[in-house]
Amino acid sequence: MSSENWTVAEAKAKFSEIIERAMTEGPQTITRKGLTAAVVVGAEEWQRKTKRAGNLAEFFAASPLRGSKLKTQRRKARPRKINL
Repeated sequence: MSSENWTVAEAKAKFSEIIERAMTEGPQTITRKGLTAAVVVGAEEWQRKTKRAGNLAEFFAASPLRGSKLKTQRRKARPRKINL
């Protein structure tokens, strides 16, 4: 996948082309004053990268610590004072 850099002015003028390239070639980087300001990616890639592998209950159920009889204690003392 190639990533091409575009200035904000170029991105405004060629927005449709940026979207097309993001869908076919990969992420397209938009820069402002020489620094990365945004990255345009195709919807398919975005969905693939942001898809959750499971939920929190499944994460804890699969934990290697499950059934280990690990004991935890909570401090009953008040929190320590700090000077700000």
